[in-house]
Amino acid sequence: MALKPLHDRVLVRRVESEEKTAGGLIIPDTAKEKPAEGIVVAAGEGARKDSGELIPMAVKEGDKILFGKWSGTEVIVDGEDLLIMKESDILGLLS
Repeated sequence: MALKPLHDRVLVRRVESEEKTAGGLIIPDTAKEKPAEGIVVAAGEGARKDSGELIPMAVKEGDKILFGKWSGTEVIVDGEDLLIMKESDILGLLS
């Protein structure tokens, strides 16, 4: 990976949404919303307190996460569309 996030930022790969509804209808690309789920590709070392003490990250590489619809900044790394966001933009971990 050519990009290593700094501080409390994470690099996320979106998880593609379902192509069909539960009833079997196919969703066209124009009607799909961007998924709010992703996989952490890389994570920084964590934020720092005013005293300089490191606050470790709650997520690590490979974690499946849920984030806000408008969270993060889209970046292209090695030809792949990814998101970079602060750890605080992450709503939770998915199992």
